[in-house]
Amino acid sequence: MDKFRALVVDDEEIVCEAVRAILETENIDVETTVSSLAAVEMIRNNGYDLIISDVMMPEMNGFDLYENIKEAAPDSIFILITAYGTISSAVDAIKLGIYDYIPKPFTPDEVRIPVRRALEKKRLERENIALRSQIETRYSFRSIIGNSPEMHEVFRIMRHAASSESNVLITGESGTGKELVARAVHSNSVRARKKFVTVNCGAIPEGLMESELFGHVKGAFTGAVSDKRGLVEEADRGTLFLDEIGELPQVLQVKLLRVLQDGDFSRVGDPVPRNVNVRVIAATNKDLKKAIAEKNFREDLYYRLNVIPVELPPLRMRKEDIPMLVSFFLEKHKVKAVEKNIQGISKEAMQSLLNYHFPGNVRELENAVEYAIAFTSGPTIQKDDLPKYILEDRKLSEEARSIPIMPLRDAKAQFEKGLIMAALIESGGNISEASRLLNIHRQNLQQKIRLLGIDLSTVSMQN
Repeated sequence: MDKFRALVVDDEEIVCEAVRAILETENIDVETTVSSLAAVEMIRNNGYDLIISDVMMPEMNGFDLYENIKEAAPDSIFILITAYGTISSAVDAIKLGIYDYIPKPFTPDEVRIPVRRALEKKRLERENIALRSQIETRYSFRSIIGNSPEMHEVFRIMRHAASSESNVLITGESGTGKELVARAVHSNSVRARKKFVTVNCGAIPEGLMESELFGHVKGAFTGAVSDKRGLVEEADRGTLFLDEIGELPQVLQVKLLRVLQDGDFSRVGDPVPRNVNVRVIAATNKDLKKAIAEKNFREDLYYRLNVIPVELPPLRMRKEDIPMLVSFFLEKHKVKAVEKNIQGISKEAMQSLLNYHFPGNVRELENAVEYAIAFTSGPTIQKDDLPKYILEDRKLSEEARSIPIMPLRDAKAQFEKGLIMAALIESGGNISEASRLLNIHRQNLQQKIRLLGIDLSTVSMQN
């Protein structure tokens, strides 16, 4: 983190230098001026984390200096140096926004202590800004990579979802980025500054799920030694993300429906209902309509969740996005191999990725890029740096393309004829032995031999 910068303003040079010496022991960059008028220009032109000013100065007193610069430097922390006779005025000024005061004359600790408190506040502000920026960048729509028509449609729906308070149901195969979409919707909504609470409905044992979701009171069951807030309650005024919603037990589907309808729930063992204000985003890779037909998922819950549906396409349906994704993952992971100075990927390697079907979707592509970074000698990732299964998949695809296309009935007949011929050759033309090898009745084999036009004399010649 960059060093803090401070400006000391006092019409006495000796005071300026004394404060400078103390601040420099705190690893602070310090500038000084004996002119309060000059200080105004310095603050407007440069900006400082901390401004320490005397109260009594001939050109402009410390209170007036603060009034003059507070709009130009709203993020600067302002501390007054004041003689004992004006401390009451300094205390009043604190109510107006001045952070603290230093008595005059002062000891080094009387300067260090308020300065340390002030800069700790400043440090936390910096960290919060950096964290907020990181979150907004990571979970902005820009962090979801894609320029295909399918992804443009996803972005369009996400924008509507972010500007709404309605529940969202995200569907898509494993690895398509459902949680990333959920976080992006939350981070661009009015609830962005509130909690985003994740629940993996498939990862929590069924016996613990009710307590995890809705909490419990002391004595509700063996081991409940104290009251516990559930994840629904943790998400109050924020967003509750229910991943793998299709795995939620039916008894809890009823309780979740009540939360969606009225915001009401009860902790385990507590008859008194509680109320929350949560926005629910659910995700699944299951066919919930099929689950409804099979009586495994409540239809009324489905329609409560599926107000805004977001369907994520599998990567094989948007292969034009693969180069963009590869570039993104290269930038993300090449820092783990700085010494290789990785610059990009060869055309042959990219073509291999484009030819692969990616059953694991974007997550699998990211893993493949990370693997290639680990195995390449750099600076360009080559085809042979990719995981072997991707290259083998290409070989299988080429072999498949070498098979002539024909009606499926003809292909089955051709295969069956070849298999029977092989069994007859193996058995020396003995139909009983061949039928045993093929595990069919002798009469059925004789019928197939006639239908397929197999010449038994030819078989005998090959034996």
